[in-house]
Amino acid sequence: MTDTLMPAAHAAARTTSTLTWRNGEMLRDGRPHRILSGAIHYFRVHPDQWEDRLRRLAAMGANTVDTYIAWNFHERIQGDVRFDGWRDIERFIRIAGEVGLDVFVRPSPYICAEWSNGGIPFWLSGQTPAVRTGDPIFLAGVDAWYDELLPRLVPLQAAHGGPIVAVQVENEYGSFGSDAAYLTHLRDGLRARGIVELLTTADGITADMVRNGSVAGAMPTFTFGTGVAQAQELKPDDVALMCSELWGGWFDHWGERHHVRSADGMIGTVDELLDAGGSVSLYMAHGGTNFGLWNGANHDGVLQPTVTSYDSDAPIGEDGSLNAKFHALRAAFAPFHTEPLPAIPEPPRRQSAARAALVARASLLDAVGAASVVAEAPAPLTFDQIGAEDGFVAYQADCTFDVDAMLSVPVLHDRAIVFLDEQRLGVLERDGSTSLALPAAGGSGRLTIVVESLGRINYGPRTGEDKGIMNGVMIGRRFVHGWTHRILPQDAPTTSGAASVAGVATAVFDIAEPADAWLAFPGGAKGMVWLNGFLLGRYWEIGPQETLYAPAPLWREGRNEIHVLDTDRLGDVVEIREQPGFGEVEEFIGS
Repeated sequence: MTDTLMPAAHAAARTTSTLTWRNGEMLRDGRPHRILSGAIHYFRVHPDQWEDRLRRLAAMGANTVDTYIAWNFHERIQGDVRFDGWRDIERFIRIAGEVGLDVFVRPSPYICAEWSNGGIPFWLSGQTPAVRTGDPIFLAGVDAWYDELLPRLVPLQAAHGGPIVAVQVENEYGSFGSDAAYLTHLRDGLRARGIVELLTTADGITADMVRNGSVAGAMPTFTFGTGVAQAQELKPDDVALMCSELWGGWFDHWGERHHVRSADGMIGTVDELLDAGGSVSLYMAHGGTNFGLWNGANHDGVLQPTVTSYDSDAPIGEDGSLNAKFHALRAAFAPFHTEPLPAIPEPPRRQSAARAALVARASLLDAVGAASVVAEAPAPLTFDQIGAEDGFVAYQADCTFDVDAMLSVPVLHDRAIVFLDEQRLGVLERDGSTSLALPAAGGSGRLTIVVESLGRINYGPRTGEDKGIMNGVMIGRRFVHGWTHRILPQDAPTTSGAASVAGVATAVFDIAEPADAWLAFPGGAKGMVWLNGFLLGRYWEIGPQETLYAPAPLWREGRNEIHVLDTDRLGDVVEIREQPGFGEVEEFIGS
Protein backbone atom coordinates (compact mmCIF):
# COMPACT_ATOMS: atom_id res chain seq x y z
CA MET A 1 0.00 0.00 0.00
CA THR A 2 1.02 3.62 -0.25
CA ASP A 3 3.07 5.58 2.25
CA THR A 4 0.88 8.33 3.79
CA LEU A 5 3.27 10.36 5.92
CA MET A 6 2.40 14.06 6.05
CA PRO A 7 4.08 17.02 7.77
CA ALA A 8 2.45 18.63 10.80
CA ALA A 9 1.70 21.80 8.83
CA HIS A 10 -0.97 19.84 6.91
CA ALA A 11 -2.29 17.81 9.84
CA ALA A 12 -5.76 19.35 9.55
CA ALA A 13 -6.19 17.93 6.06
CA ARG A 14 -6.83 14.31 5.20
CA THR A 15 -3.62 12.31 5.49
CA THR A 16 -4.52 9.31 3.35
CA SER A 17 -4.33 9.17 -0.41
CA THR A 18 -7.54 9.28 -2.42
CA LEU A 19 -6.39 6.44 -4.65
CA THR A 20 -4.96 3.21 -3.26
CA TRP A 21 -4.69 -0.36 -4.44
CA ARG A 22 -5.53 -3.72 -2.92
CA ASN A 23 -5.68 -7.25 -4.29
CA GLY A 24 -4.75 -6.04 -7.76
CA GLU A 25 -7.50 -3.42 -7.88
CA MET A 26 -7.45 0.38 -7.95
CA LEU A 27 -9.62 1.95 -5.24
CA ARG A 28 -10.90 5.49 -4.77
CA ASP A 29 -11.82 6.16 -1.17
CA GLY A 30 -12.14 2.39 -0.78
CA ARG A 31 -14.35 1.79 -3.83
CA PRO A 32 -13.29 0.27 -7.18
CA HIS A 33 -12.05 2.89 -9.61
CA ARG A 34 -10.45 3.16 -13.05
CA ILE A 35 -8.19 5.98 -14.16
CA LEU A 36 -9.28 6.86 -17.71
CA SER A 37 -6.72 9.48 -18.58
CA GLY A 38 -5.17 11.29 -21.48
CA ALA A 39 -1.98 13.32 -21.62
CA ILE A 40 -2.12 17.06 -22.38
CA HIS A 41 0.99 19.13 -21.71
CA TYR A 42 0.22 22.70 -20.65
CA PHE A 43 3.59 23.79 -22.00
CA ARG A 44 2.63 22.64 -25.51
CA VAL A 45 -0.75 24.41 -25.62
CA HIS A 46 -1.37 28.18 -25.64
CA PRO A 47 -2.83 29.04 -22.21
CA ASP A 48 -5.86 30.68 -23.82
CA GLN A 49 -6.66 27.25 -25.26
CA TRP A 50 -6.15 25.16 -22.11
CA GLU A 51 -9.84 25.05 -21.24
CA ASP A 52 -10.87 24.14 -24.78
CA ARG A 53 -8.45 21.20 -24.92
CA LEU A 54 -9.43 19.98 -21.46
CA ARG A 55 -13.12 20.10 -22.38
CA ARG A 56 -12.38 18.05 -25.47
CA LEU A 57 -10.59 15.52 -23.28
CA ALA A 58 -13.61 15.30 -20.97
CA ALA A 59 -15.88 14.86 -24.01
CA MET A 60 -13.63 11.96 -25.06
CA GLY A 61 -14.73 10.21 -21.89
CA ALA A 62 -11.58 10.72 -19.83
CA ASN A 63 -11.96 11.27 -16.10
CA THR A 64 -8.34 12.37 -15.62
CA VAL A 65 -5.74 14.52 -17.36
CA ASP A 66 -2.09 13.57 -17.15
CA THR A 67 0.59 16.24 -17.51
CA TYR A 68 4.30 16.41 -17.04
CA ILE A 69 5.81 19.48 -15.41
CA ALA A 70 8.78 20.62 -17.48
CA TRP A 71 11.32 21.98 -15.01
CA ASN A 72 13.40 23.80 -17.64
CA PHE A 73 10.28 25.59 -18.90
CA HIS A 74 9.95 27.21 -15.46
CA GLU A 75 13.61 27.79 -14.57
CA ARG A 76 15.45 28.74 -17.73
CA ILE A 77 17.93 30.77 -15.65
CA GLN A 78 19.14 29.29 -12.39
CA GLY A 79 17.20 30.79 -9.47
CA ASP A 80 14.68 32.62 -11.68
CA VAL A 81 11.67 30.32 -11.27
CA ARG A 82 8.55 31.41 -13.14
CA PHE A 83 4.92 30.40 -12.63
CA ASP A 84 3.21 33.21 -14.51
CA GLY A 85 1.37 33.24 -17.83
CA TRP A 86 2.11 30.15 -19.88
CA ARG A 87 3.90 28.69 -16.83
CA ASP A 88 0.93 28.97 -14.47
CA ILE A 89 0.62 25.26 -13.71
CA GLU A 90 -1.77 25.98 -10.83
CA ARG A 91 -4.23 27.60 -13.24
CA PHE A 92 -4.04 24.63 -15.61
CA ILE A 93 -4.77 22.22 -12.76
CA ARG A 94 -7.64 24.34 -11.44
CA ILE A 95 -9.21 24.52 -14.92
CA ALA A 96 -8.99 20.73 -15.16
CA GLY A 97 -10.84 20.43 -11.88
CA GLU A 98 -13.50 22.90 -13.00
CA VAL A 99 -14.02 20.84 -16.17
CA GLY A 100 -14.54 17.77 -13.98
CA LEU A 101 -11.23 16.03 -14.46
CA ASP A 102 -8.87 14.55 -11.92
CA VAL A 103 -5.19 15.36 -12.45
CA PHE A 104 -2.29 12.92 -12.63
CA VAL A 105 0.73 15.18 -12.29
CA ARG A 106 4.24 14.08 -13.26
CA PRO A 107 6.72 16.59 -11.77
CA SER A 108 9.84 14.42 -11.76
CA PRO A 109 13.08 16.24 -12.63
CA TYR A 110 13.24 14.26 -15.87
CA ILE A 111 10.24 13.90 -18.20
CA CYS A 112 11.64 12.66 -21.56
CA ALA A 113 8.56 13.76 -23.59
CA GLU A 114 10.63 14.59 -26.67
CA TRP A 115 11.24 17.88 -24.82
CA SER A 116 14.54 19.73 -24.74
CA ASN A 117 17.01 17.98 -22.41
CA GLY A 118 14.19 15.81 -21.07
CA GLY A 119 13.04 18.76 -18.96
CA ILE A 120 16.32 19.11 -17.05
CA PRO A 121 17.60 22.72 -17.14
CA PHE A 122 20.64 23.03 -19.37
CA TRP A 123 22.45 25.06 -16.73
CA LEU A 124 22.20 22.10 -14.32
CA SER A 125 23.27 19.39 -16.75
CA GLY A 126 26.14 21.73 -17.60
CA GLN A 127 27.26 21.64 -13.95
CA THR A 128 27.28 17.87 -13.54
CA PRO A 129 27.38 14.92 -15.93
CA ALA A 130 25.65 12.74 -13.31
CA VAL A 131 22.05 13.74 -13.99
CA ARG A 132 19.29 11.55 -12.53
CA THR A 133 21.52 10.27 -9.73
CA GLY A 134 22.33 11.04 -6.13
CA ASP A 135 25.07 13.42 -7.26
CA PRO A 136 25.05 16.28 -4.70
CA ILE A 137 24.95 19.00 -7.36
CA PHE A 138 22.02 17.40 -9.12
CA LEU A 139 20.09 16.74 -5.91
CA ALA A 140 20.68 20.30 -4.68
CA GLY A 141 19.11 21.58 -7.88
CA VAL A 142 16.16 19.20 -7.57
CA ASP A 143 15.56 20.10 -3.94
CA ALA A 144 15.61 23.83 -4.67
CA TRP A 145 13.15 23.26 -7.53
CA TYR A 146 10.82 21.17 -5.37
CA ASP A 147 10.93 23.85 -2.67
CA GLU A 148 9.45 26.23 -5.26
CA LEU A 149 7.09 23.83 -7.05
CA LEU A 150 5.54 21.55 -4.46
CA PRO A 151 4.03 24.22 -2.18
CA ARG A 152 1.97 25.17 -5.24
CA LEU A 153 0.80 21.60 -5.83
CA VAL A 154 0.09 20.52 -2.25
CA PRO A 155 -3.12 22.62 -1.82
CA LEU A 156 -4.39 21.29 -5.16
CA GLN A 157 -4.41 17.66 -4.01
CA ALA A 158 -7.71 15.84 -3.60
CA ALA A 159 -6.90 15.61 0.12
CA HIS A 160 -7.30 19.39 0.23
CA GLY A 161 -10.31 19.52 -2.09
CA GLY A 162 -8.32 19.85 -5.32
CA PRO A 163 -8.15 17.63 -8.42
CA ILE A 164 -4.66 16.05 -8.03
CA VAL A 165 -5.05 12.33 -7.27
CA ALA A 166 -1.67 10.91 -8.32
CA VAL A 167 1.95 12.09 -8.55
CA GLN A 168 4.78 10.38 -10.43
CA VAL A 169 8.15 10.00 -8.68
CA GLU A 170 10.41 9.51 -11.73
CA ASN A 171 9.91 8.71 -15.39
CA GLU A 172 11.10 5.51 -17.06
CA TYR A 173 14.09 5.45 -14.75
CA GLY A 174 14.56 1.72 -15.25
CA SER A 175 15.72 2.33 -18.82
CA PHE A 176 18.33 4.85 -17.64
CA GLY A 177 19.94 4.01 -14.31
CA SER A 178 20.11 1.99 -11.12
CA ASP A 179 20.56 4.54 -8.31
CA ALA A 180 17.96 3.36 -5.80
CA ALA A 181 19.01 6.05 -3.32
CA TYR A 182 18.13 8.71 -5.90
CA LEU A 183 14.60 7.34 -6.28
CA THR A 184 14.25 7.17 -2.50
CA HIS A 185 15.36 10.79 -2.24
CA LEU A 186 12.71 11.87 -4.73
CA ARG A 187 9.97 9.85 -3.01
CA ASP A 188 10.89 11.15 0.42
CA GLY A 189 11.16 14.70 -0.90
CA LEU A 190 7.60 14.56 -2.24
CA ARG A 191 6.22 13.18 1.02
CA ALA A 192 8.19 15.56 3.25
CA ARG A 193 6.88 18.56 1.30
CA GLY A 194 3.26 17.53 1.74
CA ILE A 195 2.36 15.21 -1.15
CA VAL A 196 -0.08 12.63 0.28
CA GLU A 197 -1.74 11.34 -2.88
CA LEU A 198 -0.88 8.14 -4.72
CA LEU A 199 2.74 7.97 -5.85
CA THR A 200 3.66 6.12 -9.04
CA THR A 201 6.60 5.18 -11.20
CA ALA A 202 6.47 4.38 -14.93
CA ASP A 203 8.65 1.92 -16.84
CA GLY A 204 8.78 -0.22 -19.94
CA ILE A 205 7.71 -3.84 -20.03
CA THR A 206 10.92 -5.66 -19.12
CA ALA A 207 11.81 -7.07 -15.71
CA ASP A 208 15.06 -5.10 -15.64
CA MET A 209 13.30 -1.80 -16.28
CA VAL A 210 10.66 -2.43 -13.63
CA ARG A 211 13.23 -3.59 -11.07
CA ASN A 212 15.48 -0.54 -11.50
CA GLY A 213 12.69 1.98 -11.93
CA SER A 214 10.56 1.06 -8.91
CA VAL A 215 10.71 2.39 -5.37
CA ALA A 216 8.87 1.21 -2.26
CA GLY A 217 5.73 3.20 -1.53
CA ALA A 218 5.04 4.05 -5.17
CA MET A 219 2.75 2.05 -7.46
CA PRO A 220 4.66 0.73 -10.47
CA THR A 221 2.95 1.46 -13.79
CA PHE A 222 3.91 0.73 -17.38
CA THR A 223 4.57 2.45 -20.70
CA PHE A 224 3.94 0.67 -23.99
CA GLY A 225 2.26 0.69 -27.37
CA THR A 226 1.25 -2.95 -27.03
CA GLY A 227 2.10 -5.20 -24.12
CA VAL A 228 -0.85 -5.75 -21.77
CA ALA A 229 0.04 -9.39 -21.20
CA GLN A 230 3.67 -8.57 -20.38
CA ALA A 231 2.57 -5.87 -17.95
CA GLN A 232 0.24 -8.31 -16.20
CA GLU A 233 3.10 -10.77 -15.77
CA LEU A 234 5.51 -8.12 -14.47
CA LYS A 235 3.33 -6.30 -11.97
CA PRO A 236 3.24 -7.49 -8.35
CA ASP A 237 0.07 -9.47 -7.65
CA ASP A 238 -1.32 -6.93 -5.18
CA VAL A 239 -0.71 -3.91 -7.42
CA ALA A 240 -3.39 -2.47 -9.71
CA LEU A 241 -2.68 -2.72 -13.44
CA MET A 242 -2.06 0.63 -15.10
CA CYS A 243 -0.46 1.82 -18.29
CA SER A 244 0.50 5.42 -17.62
CA GLU A 245 1.62 5.91 -21.23
CA LEU A 246 -0.29 3.93 -23.80
CA TRP A 247 1.21 5.12 -27.06
CA GLY A 248 -1.75 5.68 -29.34
CA GLY A 249 0.47 7.45 -31.86
CA TRP A 250 4.08 8.55 -32.10
CA PHE A 251 6.27 11.62 -32.61
CA ASP A 252 8.29 12.57 -35.69
CA HIS A 253 11.95 13.30 -36.40
CA TRP A 254 13.21 15.56 -39.15
CA GLY A 255 14.09 13.57 -42.24
CA GLU A 256 11.77 10.67 -41.43
CA ARG A 257 8.11 9.95 -42.26
CA HIS A 258 5.10 11.14 -40.27
CA HIS A 259 4.22 8.38 -37.82
CA VAL A 260 0.62 7.29 -37.42
CA ARG A 261 -1.19 4.45 -35.69
CA SER A 262 -4.57 3.23 -36.85
CA ALA A 263 -7.62 3.84 -34.70
CA ASP A 264 -8.35 0.10 -34.76
CA GLY A 265 -4.85 -0.75 -33.58
CA MET A 266 -4.96 1.81 -30.77
CA ILE A 267 -8.42 0.90 -29.49
CA GLY A 268 -7.57 -2.80 -29.63
CA THR A 269 -4.83 -2.27 -27.04
CA VAL A 270 -7.01 0.06 -24.95
CA ASP A 271 -9.86 -2.48 -24.89
CA GLU A 272 -7.46 -5.27 -23.98
CA LEU A 273 -6.18 -3.22 -21.04
CA LEU A 274 -9.66 -2.28 -19.84
CA ASP A 275 -10.86 -5.87 -20.19
CA ALA A 276 -7.95 -6.90 -17.96
CA GLY A 277 -9.22 -4.53 -15.27
CA GLY A 278 -6.54 -1.92 -15.93
CA SER A 279 -6.37 1.84 -15.87
CA VAL A 280 -4.99 3.84 -18.76
CA SER A 281 -3.49 7.16 -19.74
CA LEU A 282 -3.31 7.70 -23.47
CA TYR A 283 -0.07 9.33 -24.62
CA MET A 284 -0.90 11.71 -26.19
CA ALA A 285 -4.60 12.60 -26.00
CA HIS A 286 -3.66 16.00 -27.41
CA GLY A 287 -0.05 16.46 -28.43
CA GLY A 288 0.14 20.18 -29.09
CA THR A 289 3.26 21.90 -30.39
CA ASN A 290 6.95 22.21 -29.56
CA PHE A 291 6.79 25.98 -29.82
CA GLY A 292 9.99 27.97 -29.82
CA LEU A 293 13.07 25.75 -29.65
CA TRP A 294 11.72 23.36 -27.03
CA ASN A 295 11.86 20.25 -29.21
CA GLY A 296 14.14 17.52 -28.00
CA ALA A 297 16.12 14.93 -29.93
CA ASN A 298 16.90 11.25 -29.76
CA HIS A 299 20.22 9.62 -30.52
CA ASP A 300 20.32 6.18 -32.07
CA GLY A 301 23.65 6.04 -33.86
CA VAL A 302 22.89 9.51 -35.24
CA LEU A 303 21.13 12.57 -33.87
CA GLN A 304 17.35 12.47 -34.47
CA PRO A 305 15.90 15.93 -33.76
CA THR A 306 12.15 16.10 -33.15
CA VAL A 307 10.01 18.30 -35.38
CA THR A 308 8.08 21.35 -34.17
CA SER A 309 4.69 19.64 -34.34
CA TYR A 310 3.84 17.27 -31.51
CA ASP A 311 0.54 16.25 -33.06
CA SER A 312 1.50 12.61 -32.43
CA ASP A 313 -1.50 11.40 -34.45
CA ALA A 314 -3.47 11.97 -31.24
CA PRO A 315 -7.27 11.73 -30.87
CA ILE A 316 -7.39 15.50 -30.40
CA GLY A 317 -5.29 17.02 -33.17
CA GLU A 318 -2.71 19.77 -32.88
CA ASP A 319 -5.42 22.41 -33.50
CA GLY A 320 -8.09 20.63 -31.43
CA SER A 321 -9.72 18.78 -34.32
CA LEU A 322 -11.22 15.38 -33.47
CA ASN A 323 -10.64 12.16 -35.38
CA ALA A 324 -11.65 8.51 -35.42
CA LYS A 325 -9.50 7.76 -32.36
CA PHE A 326 -11.44 10.32 -30.34
CA HIS A 327 -14.75 8.68 -31.19
CA ALA A 328 -13.40 5.17 -30.54
CA LEU A 329 -12.17 6.18 -27.09
CA ARG A 330 -15.41 7.98 -26.29
CA ALA A 331 -17.28 4.76 -27.02
CA ALA A 332 -14.82 2.68 -24.97
CA PHE A 333 -14.86 4.99 -21.95
CA ALA A 334 -18.59 5.78 -21.85
CA PRO A 335 -19.62 2.55 -20.04
CA PHE A 336 -17.41 3.51 -17.09
CA HIS A 337 -19.44 6.69 -16.45
CA THR A 338 -22.74 6.85 -14.58
CA GLU A 339 -23.73 10.12 -16.28
CA PRO A 340 -23.87 11.02 -19.98
CA LEU A 341 -20.60 12.29 -21.39
CA PRO A 342 -20.24 16.01 -22.21
CA ALA A 343 -21.36 17.03 -25.68
CA ILE A 344 -18.74 16.88 -28.42
CA PRO A 345 -17.33 20.40 -28.96
CA GLU A 346 -17.56 22.21 -32.27
CA PRO A 347 -14.60 21.95 -34.68
CA PRO A 348 -11.93 24.65 -34.33
CA ARG A 349 -12.22 27.70 -36.57
CA ARG A 350 -9.53 28.16 -39.23
CA GLN A 351 -8.48 31.06 -41.39
CA SER A 352 -9.14 30.93 -45.10
CA ALA A 353 -6.25 30.28 -47.47
CA ALA A 354 -4.10 33.33 -48.23
CA ARG A 355 -0.64 34.29 -49.47
CA ALA A 356 1.77 37.11 -48.64
CA ALA A 357 5.09 38.09 -50.15
CA LEU A 358 8.14 37.18 -48.07
CA VAL A 359 10.59 40.05 -48.47
CA ALA A 360 14.31 39.58 -47.73
CA ARG A 361 15.62 42.22 -45.32
CA ALA A 362 19.11 41.18 -44.23
CA SER A 363 21.72 38.46 -44.60
CA LEU A 364 22.64 35.84 -42.03
CA LEU A 365 25.90 37.70 -41.45
CA ASP A 366 23.91 40.88 -40.78
CA ALA A 367 22.01 38.99 -38.08
CA VAL A 368 25.30 37.76 -36.61
CA GLY A 369 26.73 41.27 -36.58
CA ALA A 370 23.69 42.58 -34.72
CA ALA A 371 24.24 40.13 -31.85
CA SER A 372 26.46 41.14 -28.95
CA VAL A 373 29.77 39.47 -28.18
CA VAL A 374 29.27 37.43 -25.00
CA ALA A 375 32.68 35.81 -24.60
CA GLU A 376 36.24 35.73 -25.94
CA ALA A 377 38.49 32.71 -25.50
CA PRO A 378 41.54 31.05 -27.05
CA ALA A 379 39.47 28.00 -28.03
CA PRO A 380 35.79 27.80 -28.95
CA LEU A 381 33.48 27.53 -25.96
CA THR A 382 30.40 25.33 -25.85
CA PHE A 383 26.80 26.52 -25.52
CA ASP A 384 26.76 25.60 -21.83
CA GLN A 385 29.97 27.47 -21.16
CA ILE A 386 28.56 30.74 -22.50
CA GLY A 387 25.01 30.29 -21.20
CA ALA A 388 23.32 29.53 -24.52
CA GLU A 389 20.23 27.42 -23.97
CA ASP A 390 19.54 26.58 -27.61
CA GLY A 391 19.34 28.18 -31.06
CA PHE A 392 22.38 29.77 -32.71
CA VAL A 393 25.87 30.72 -31.55
CA ALA A 394 28.24 32.47 -33.96
CA TYR A 395 31.95 31.71 -33.53
CA GLN A 396 34.44 34.14 -35.14
CA ALA A 397 38.21 34.09 -35.46
CA ASP A 398 40.91 35.43 -37.80
CA CYS A 399 42.89 32.82 -39.66
CA THR A 400 45.56 32.20 -42.29
CA PHE A 401 45.80 29.12 -44.46
CA ASP A 402 47.97 27.58 -47.17
CA VAL A 403 46.95 26.39 -50.61
CA ASP A 404 44.48 23.49 -50.70
CA ALA A 405 43.86 23.77 -46.96
CA MET A 406 40.95 22.02 -45.25
CA LEU A 407 38.92 23.37 -42.32
CA SER A 408 37.39 20.86 -39.91
CA VAL A 409 35.22 20.86 -36.80
CA PRO A 410 35.85 17.32 -35.56
CA VAL A 411 33.10 17.29 -32.90
CA LEU A 412 30.14 19.45 -33.88
CA HIS A 413 26.79 19.64 -32.07
CA ASP A 414 24.88 19.99 -34.36
CA ARG A 415 24.96 21.94 -37.65
CA ALA A 416 27.05 24.88 -38.87
CA ILE A 417 27.14 27.43 -41.68
CA VAL A 418 30.74 28.48 -42.45
CA PHE A 419 31.82 31.85 -43.87
CA LEU A 420 35.21 33.29 -44.73
CA ASP A 421 34.75 37.04 -44.64
CA GLU A 422 31.57 37.51 -46.73
CA GLN A 423 31.92 34.27 -48.67
CA ARG A 424 29.70 31.36 -47.67
CA LEU A 425 31.83 28.20 -47.82
CA GLY A 426 29.28 25.54 -46.93
CA VAL A 427 27.45 23.53 -44.29
CA LEU A 428 28.90 21.14 -41.72
CA GLU A 429 26.77 18.54 -39.96
CA ARG A 430 27.28 16.42 -36.89
CA ASP A 431 26.50 13.15 -38.64
CA GLY A 432 27.58 14.26 -42.12
CA SER A 433 30.62 16.13 -43.35
CA THR A 434 32.55 17.96 -40.62
CA SER A 435 35.19 19.44 -42.95
CA LEU A 436 35.31 21.59 -46.07
CA ALA A 437 37.85 23.14 -48.39
CA LEU A 438 39.09 26.67 -47.87
CA PRO A 439 39.82 28.77 -51.00
CA ALA A 440 42.37 26.78 -52.96
CA ALA A 441 44.84 29.65 -53.48
CA GLY A 442 45.41 30.08 -49.74
CA GLY A 443 45.21 33.35 -47.89
CA SER A 444 43.70 34.84 -44.75
CA GLY A 445 40.40 36.17 -43.48
CA ARG A 446 37.79 36.11 -40.75
CA LEU A 447 36.03 32.85 -40.09
CA THR A 448 32.41 32.95 -39.00
CA ILE A 449 30.88 29.62 -38.02
CA VAL A 450 27.17 29.84 -37.17
CA VAL A 451 26.31 26.75 -35.11
CA GLU A 452 22.73 25.61 -34.60
CA SER A 453 21.56 23.29 -31.87
CA LEU A 454 18.89 21.09 -33.46
CA GLY A 455 17.46 20.07 -30.09
CA ARG A 456 18.91 18.82 -26.81
CA ILE A 457 18.79 15.05 -26.38
CA ASN A 458 15.88 13.98 -24.18
CA TYR A 459 16.32 10.21 -23.81
CA GLY A 460 19.07 7.74 -23.03
CA PRO A 461 22.69 7.99 -21.91
CA ARG A 462 23.34 11.22 -23.84
CA THR A 463 20.69 13.16 -21.89
CA GLY A 464 22.28 16.42 -20.75
CA GLU A 465 24.76 16.53 -23.63
CA ASP A 466 26.18 19.96 -24.49
CA LYS A 467 25.91 21.82 -27.80
CA GLY A 468 28.25 23.83 -30.01
CA ILE A 469 31.86 23.32 -31.09
CA MET A 470 33.04 20.68 -28.67
CA ASN A 471 36.69 20.15 -29.45
CA GLY A 472 38.09 23.03 -31.41
CA VAL A 473 38.36 24.11 -35.07
CA MET A 474 41.29 22.94 -37.18
CA ILE A 475 42.97 24.02 -40.38
CA GLY A 476 44.93 21.02 -41.49
CA ARG A 477 46.52 19.58 -38.37
CA ARG A 478 46.59 22.75 -36.26
CA PHE A 479 43.95 24.47 -34.14
CA VAL A 480 42.56 27.92 -34.87
CA HIS A 481 42.79 30.14 -31.77
CA GLY A 482 41.38 33.49 -30.69
CA TRP A 483 37.57 33.19 -30.77
CA THR A 484 34.72 35.56 -30.09
CA HIS A 485 31.23 34.24 -29.38
CA ARG A 486 27.84 35.77 -30.14
CA ILE A 487 24.50 34.29 -29.05
CA LEU A 488 21.78 35.10 -31.57
CA PRO A 489 18.72 36.12 -29.54
CA GLN A 490 15.50 34.12 -29.74
CA ASP A 491 13.52 37.32 -30.29
CA ALA A 492 12.18 38.11 -33.74
CA PRO A 493 15.12 39.45 -35.81
CA THR A 494 14.72 43.11 -36.72
CA THR A 495 18.10 43.40 -38.43
CA SER A 496 18.29 45.43 -41.61
CA GLY A 497 21.00 45.14 -44.23
CA ALA A 498 21.59 43.73 -47.66
CA ALA A 499 18.96 41.33 -48.98
CA SER A 500 20.41 37.86 -49.39
CA VAL A 501 19.52 34.34 -50.47
CA ALA A 502 19.65 33.30 -46.82
CA GLY A 503 18.94 35.44 -43.80
CA VAL A 504 16.10 37.56 -42.44
CA ALA A 505 12.80 38.19 -44.23
CA THR A 506 9.36 39.50 -43.31
CA ALA A 507 5.75 39.13 -44.45
CA VAL A 508 2.50 40.82 -43.44
CA PHE A 509 -1.05 39.46 -43.27
CA ASP A 510 -4.11 41.60 -42.64
CA ILE A 511 -6.63 39.50 -40.74
CA ALA A 512 -10.28 40.40 -40.20
CA GLU A 513 -10.77 38.04 -37.25
CA PRO A 514 -8.17 35.91 -35.43
CA ALA A 515 -8.49 32.15 -35.92
CA ASP A 516 -6.17 29.17 -36.15
CA ALA A 517 -3.94 28.91 -39.21
CA TRP A 518 -1.40 26.59 -40.78
CA LEU A 519 1.63 28.42 -42.18
CA ALA A 520 3.79 27.14 -45.01
CA PHE A 521 7.02 28.51 -46.50
CA PRO A 522 7.35 27.09 -50.02
CA GLY A 523 10.85 27.46 -51.40
CA GLY A 524 12.33 27.95 -47.95
CA ALA A 525 15.07 25.52 -46.89
CA LYS A 526 15.64 25.69 -43.13
CA GLY A 527 14.32 28.43 -40.94
CA MET A 528 12.76 29.72 -37.75
CA VAL A 529 9.46 31.61 -37.78
CA TRP A 530 8.04 34.32 -35.55
CA LEU A 531 4.40 35.47 -35.59
CA ASN A 532 3.91 38.88 -34.01
CA GLY A 533 7.14 38.36 -32.08
CA PHE A 534 6.34 34.84 -30.87
CA LEU A 535 8.70 32.07 -31.98
CA LEU A 536 6.48 29.37 -33.49
CA GLY A 537 9.31 26.95 -34.23
CA ARG A 538 11.26 25.65 -37.21
CA TYR A 539 10.63 24.45 -40.73
CA TRP A 540 13.03 22.27 -42.74
CA GLU A 541 12.64 21.15 -46.30
CA ILE A 542 13.75 17.61 -45.47
CA GLY A 543 10.33 17.10 -43.85
CA PRO A 544 8.17 15.44 -42.91
CA GLN A 545 6.46 18.48 -41.39
CA GLU A 546 5.24 20.94 -44.04
CA THR A 547 3.17 23.46 -42.04
CA LEU A 548 3.52 25.26 -38.72
CA TYR A 549 0.53 25.59 -36.41
CA ALA A 550 -0.24 29.24 -35.58
CA PRO A 551 -2.98 29.26 -32.90
CA ALA A 552 -5.69 31.89 -32.85
CA PRO A 553 -4.51 33.70 -29.68
CA LEU A 554 -1.27 34.72 -31.44
CA TRP A 555 -3.10 36.56 -34.23
CA ARG A 556 -4.43 40.12 -34.10
CA GLU A 557 -7.27 41.77 -35.89
CA GLY A 558 -5.61 43.80 -38.64
CA ARG A 559 -1.87 43.75 -39.28
CA ASN A 560 0.15 40.64 -38.41
CA GLU A 561 3.91 40.40 -38.95
CA ILE A 562 5.87 37.28 -39.73
CA HIS A 563 9.65 37.18 -39.39
CA VAL A 564 11.78 34.39 -40.82
CA LEU A 565 15.44 33.58 -40.27
CA ASP A 566 16.52 31.00 -42.84
CA THR A 567 20.13 29.84 -42.74
CA ASP A 568 20.10 28.16 -46.14
CA ARG A 569 17.59 29.60 -48.60
CA LEU A 570 14.64 31.94 -48.22
CA GLY A 571 11.44 31.41 -50.14
CA ASP A 572 9.53 34.35 -51.56
CA VAL A 573 6.04 33.70 -50.15
CA VAL A 574 4.23 32.69 -46.95
CA GLU A 575 1.01 30.73 -47.26
CA ILE A 576 -1.90 30.30 -44.89
CA ARG A 577 -3.28 26.85 -45.58
CA GLU A 578 -6.60 25.49 -44.43
CA GLN A 579 -5.25 22.00 -43.69
CA PRO A 580 -2.08 20.83 -41.95
CA GLY A 581 0.71 19.11 -43.82
CA PHE A 582 2.43 16.49 -41.67
CA GLY A 583 4.15 14.74 -44.58
CA GLU A 584 4.25 11.22 -45.96
CA VAL A 585 2.84 8.78 -43.40
CA GLU A 586 4.16 5.54 -41.95
CA GLU A 587 2.30 3.17 -39.62
CA PHE A 588 4.32 2.94 -36.41
CA ILE A 589 3.69 1.48 -32.96
CA GLY A 590 6.10 2.60 -30.26
CA SER A 591 7.97 0.03 -28.22
